[in-house]
Amino acid sequence: MLSEKGKYASATENRRFVWKEVVWPLILENNDVSFTLKQYQRKRDQVCQTFNVSVTTLSRGLASLIQKELLLKENENYSIHYRLIAYMRLKADCNYGIAIHETKIK
Repeated sequence: MLSEKGKYASATENRRFVWKEVVWPLILENNDVSFTLKQYQRKRDQVCQTFNVSVTTLSRGLASLIQKELLLKENENYSIHYRLIAYMRLKADCNYGIAIHETKIK
């Protein structure tokens, strides 16, 4: 992640990265709408090593996804927004753009 970017650009980049590299792959691997904190941490650590990024960067991205309501957190479990379940069932590529669009439609 590049630090020269503005605050909002960095937050968006972090969200996109965490969604693409950690959250959506976990959803597809589990074939479930949710994952545990332990599962997230395992995947996060792999991604940090592969892409040489800090845990802090990914933590910010995860928190931002929760704030944007793409993810819901309950105790030590995280689940995707209900409007994204169809993508999971189809094992479709659900990139951040699709996810944010689907969850913001009223």
